[in-house]
Amino acid sequence: MASLSAAFTERLEAAARALEPLLGALLGSAPLAGEIVRPPRLLAAMRHAVLDGGKRLRPFLTVETARLFGETGDGPLRAGAAIELLHCYSLVHDDLPAMDDDDLRRGRPTVHRAFDEATAILAGDALLTLAFDVLADPAVMADAAVRTELVLGLARAAGLGGMVGGQMLDLEAENRSTPFAEIEVRRLQAMKTGALIAFAVDAGGVVARAGGEERRCLAAYGRALGAAFQIADDILDREASTDVLGKRAAKDADRGKATLVDVLGIEAARAERDRLAEEAVAALAPFGPAADTLRAAARFAATRRK
Repeated sequence: MASLSAAFTERLEAAARALEPLLGALLGSAPLAGEIVRPPRLLAAMRHAVLDGGKRLRPFLTVETARLFGETGDGPLRAGAAIELLHCYSLVHDDLPAMDDDDLRRGRPTVHRAFDEATAILAGDALLTLAFDVLADPAVMADAAVRTELVLGLARAAGLGGMVGGQMLDLEAENRSTPFAEIEVRRLQAMKTGALIAFAVDAGGVVARAGGEERRCLAAYGRALGAAFQIADDILDREASTDVLGKRAAKDADRGKATLVDVLGIEAARAERDRLAEEAVAALAPFGPAADTLRAAARFAATRRK
């Protein structure tokens, strides 16, 4: 187990190292064909939101899932970069005063604090749009049908019935007179957090042209992993310090957010987190030892400390 943990950590860090220069290049100052100019202040805000921070778990999942099927080219990393750009947009907007009103993200001032609210809104908009630009580029995959499937999948995971819809439910939970029931909390979290994590896994399968049954196993893995990740996040919000998290601790309780910690209690939530991590691990059984890194990712999601 110790060696597997070390191998997982190295793979996670290696994926992050490979991703960073790609993200930097995608956020370069030179305009692309069809662009006129990239405003320096807007670009600086986007780079502040994206570069030099975060675990890069979502692109890691895309890269490692593709690797499971023998696809190790540049395509999975570019697909992962698109997902990371979209994820970072969501953090910029979530931190705004109209949403979660946070001053700290990844140990640094949030974008609206480092710049201003209007710039933060536009930076989020631009990151969202850039994500689809990257995913639609033939550099991801020459096959247009594969790129179309990726674009559609990301749109569904990130939009009305996915991440954005989940954020709306999250805001509704804060303002409702009666607490969300367990089934409502699970649905909210499956949308707000789980949908993008599940898509990050599926995207690796799409790029690598995995088969139907293989994709179904990956979908079960991604759903359980996303749910475990969110419960772990809720527990950390209650138990970890601001210094450790790199963002304000205890904010969910302060704002009355709907979490399984509130519904189940801290110990039962911890048990459910671990059960979901093992459910994710079990979904990978058909892939044998080749999926050990993805299994380690599920356990990492449950046991991480920040």
